[in-house]
Amino acid sequence: MKREFTMPPAMAQLPDAEVIDFGAVLHAFRSGECDLICVLGPTASGKTRYAVRLAKAINALEGRAVAEIISADSRQVYRGMTIGTGKDLDEYEEIPYHLIDIVQAGEKYDIYRYQHDFEAVYRSLMEQGKVPILCGGSGLYIEAATCAYNLPDVPADPEFRASLEERPMEELIAMLESYHPLHNSTDYDTRKRLVRAIEIARYEAEHPVNRSAFLPKNTYYIGTLVSRERRIERIDRRLDARLEEGMVEEVRSLLDGTHPLSSGPLNPEGLLYYGLEYKWVTMYINGELSLPQMREGLAIAIHRFAKRQMTWFRGMERKGIKIHWTDPE
Repeated sequence: MKREFTMPPAMAQLPDAEVIDFGAVLHAFRSGECDLICVLGPTASGKTRYAVRLAKAINALEGRAVAEIISADSRQVYRGMTIGTGKDLDEYEEIPYHLIDIVQAGEKYDIYRYQHDFEAVYRSLMEQGKVPILCGGSGLYIEAATCAYNLPDVPADPEFRASLEERPMEELIAMLESYHPLHNSTDYDTRKRLVRAIEIARYEAEHPVNRSAFLPKNTYYIGTLVSRERRIERIDRRLDARLEEGMVEEVRSLLDGTHPLSSGPLNPEGLLYYGLEYKWVTMYINGELSLPQMREGLAIAIHRFAKRQMTWFRGMERKGIKIHWTDPE
């Protein structure tokens, strides 16, 4: 059956770009005006390159190597998922990075674990007199780290998740609402997040739950700003480059267990869980899509994902968080 794909509607007007004074940012950190620097932005906006440039500038101003980058990417934590998640580790050059390649592909790493892992790295860097730079596009991970979300430690329940798999979204939303009032749409903007919210609510109704308790960070947020047209062009060009680089072969090696960082074969459902590149390429490998269908569908999925990322960041601003948007070039 032929699949039809449509482009998402135009993005809302972009914020105005600022010129960021790296010296002023460093002064704000050293004077205690802020205690964390965060570079955020949608996919293909150049945030990693910008964070590295910022780190090098801070090192030059300090006359020593003090800046280190902490990743805020929900999929780059997985070993072996390199091309598809766009780790581009060579971009970091001499700048140390953290929270990349820390768990095995196939694990279900969650926001609770990330918050604790971030806090451990952050405290270590601060104790060493370093300048931590949080960098990524996962808005939920960024907010969990910087706003100190009070998160429950609730284990995954694969059987319960499987029981929800075929239920329509409306039914799942009603199920979540039966546990507690829904104050916003954050818990059900994606099916995966909605299922996890139900899983947590159900567990909390039956068990005592430990919760994280960290202090919020006084963060200087820098947003990498690119036009919608430039971002679309970058996403398409980068996707084609990753396909040429061997993204299909990477996914195939994870599925059959031949990847050098693999602990064994992953079932297709395991990779479908990670979405985007791993979902679409797995569907292609399984024969559900032709190569052109996979490439077209994946490109549009990434465009939509980037739009959702910008919507999340603008939502942060509506909650009172100041983001200094800048042209990363």
